[in-house]
Amino acid sequence: MPIVLIDQDSDPDATIVQLSFGDRLGALLDTLKILDTMKALTDLGLHVTKGSVTANEFVVRTKFFITQMGRKIVDPDILERIRLTIISNLLKYHPESSEKLAMGEIFGIKPPVKLDVELATHIHLEHDGPKRSLLYIETADRPGLLLEIIKVITDVNLDVESAEIDTEGLIAKEKFHVSYRGAALTDPLSQLLVNCLRYYLRRPETDEGSY
Repeated sequence: MPIVLIDQDSDPDATIVQLSFGDRLGALLDTLKILDTMKALTDLGLHVTKGSVTANEFVVRTKFFITQMGRKIVDPDILERIRLTIISNLLKYHPESSEKLAMGEIFGIKPPVKLDVELATHIHLEHDGPKRSLLYIETADRPGLLLEIIKVITDVNLDVESAEIDTEGLIAKEKFHVSYRGAALTDPLSQLLVNCLRYYLRRPETDEGSY
């Protein structure tokens, strides 16, 4: 199962993107294809400061350290574009992985079993000190998901301090630091946010303004 992780915690100066995949996708070790991924990232106006490839019997991991103007990526729109660029490049060279990724439907290959969005969606919110709360979301992946979630959060007048999204096959796992006027969310605000997100994410066909 292909996995794309966006790590904002391990390096203070760079965003780390790691692509993991089974040995049948091992052709990505080919230098040309790694360079193609790096070029796709630089075409977004980003700088790949370094990269590495590790492998064992079962998994190959390609890791990129990415900055924009010498700094870690904080713009959610850029983070989503990075994620979609990495996945798009994977699908370009390995269309056989399409059925294991939500973006595979763009290539006309649907997964053999469609995820039940309601069963796949899990939301957890907790305090992370007095000034912010930590929001975890696991749900069915789709292009643009990160920006959709941020819109739901900001539409209830909350602030998004940081955002991460990981892709594990057909599932997306997001982590956000959120606050309200510089403080962690109260219980009523937490419940409001969870309800809005649950309603929106479990009904992806819902119009944006209807929650």
